[in-house]
Parts: sequence; structure tokens; C-alpha cells
Amino acid sequence: MSKIIQSFEAKELKKRSWSVRLADDLTSTFGSFSFLTFNILFFAFWILMNTGNISNLPILDPFPFPLMTTIVSLEAIVLTLIVLMSQNRQSFISNLREEIDMQVNIASEQEITKILQILVKIANKQGIKLDDKDLDEMLKVIEVSYLERKLAEQLETKKLNPLQKVVDNLTK
Repeated sequence: MSKIIQSFEAKELKKRSWSVRLADDLTSTFGSFSFLTFNILFFAFWILMNTGNISNLPILDPFPFPLMTTIVSLEAIVLTLIVLMSQNRQSFISNLREEIDMQVNIASEQEITKILQILVKIANKQGIKLDDKDLDEMLKVIEVSYLERKLAEQLETKKLNPLQKVVDNLTK
């Protein structure tokens, strides 16, 4: 199974557009210790330079450093957007994995139910009496559409705003 997932992820990584690839690469770079070190050194230098602590360099951005504030704000905006792009792609891959996992689980459930049915037939043919409520439940076919509806209902109630939930509970 892990080979299927790995190959699936490799295929998805190859399908990325150049912009998503760039966002992933930038996210890796921006999430590194070296980028943190660069920022600390850059802004320390900026502050030292613009407070007059480094001779022979002109003060470009006097205290309270409005230009530095603008640079930091723009950097934060760009970093946030790039990280969000990467997270969206990761979320997409995660959702696909969950869907594959669900499909495999459904197929496994059907196979196990079929095996149990065959075992019950063999037991009956051998004259072995099976009186097991759990086994009877296991032999029932699971209705996936019923589960989907119940899940959709649960998700819908989570979307309600908290005040509406209180009102609904009071009116029941």
C-alpha cells in the first residue's frame, strides 16, 4: 500500500504547475533555519545602520524605521500567500489520499463480508449452528450512501453558527 501512496504522490508532484512548484520551493527555503538567520542578520544590520551605529553608512530609514516596517509587512504578505498555496496543494493531495483510503476500506469491507458469508455457508453445510448477534451484524451489507448522508448531516450541523445551535436545542 505504501508503494501505491508513494507513486501516487510522485505523480501528483510531477503534475504541479510551475507556479505551484515555485511556491513549494520557496516555502522550503522560507521555512529553513538559514532564512531565519538571514532575516535576523538583515534586520539587525538595518537597525544598526539606521541608528548611526555603523560609521560611513548613511541613515536611510531613521527611527521608528517606517521603511523597515513596510518591508517586513510586504515580506509577511508574500510569505503568507506562498505558504497558503503550498498548503492548498498539500490539502488536495491529502483529500485524494483519504478518498483512495475510503475506496480501499469499502472494497475490503465487501470482501470480508463475502468471506464471512462463505464461512457461514460452510458452517451450515457442516451442521455447525451459529447463533451470534455480532456475526449477524457483520453479515449485513453496509450502505455507503447511508453513511455519506449521515456524515453530510454532521458536517452541516457543524457549519451552523453557535448561537443557532443553542436556539435549535432550546426549541426541540
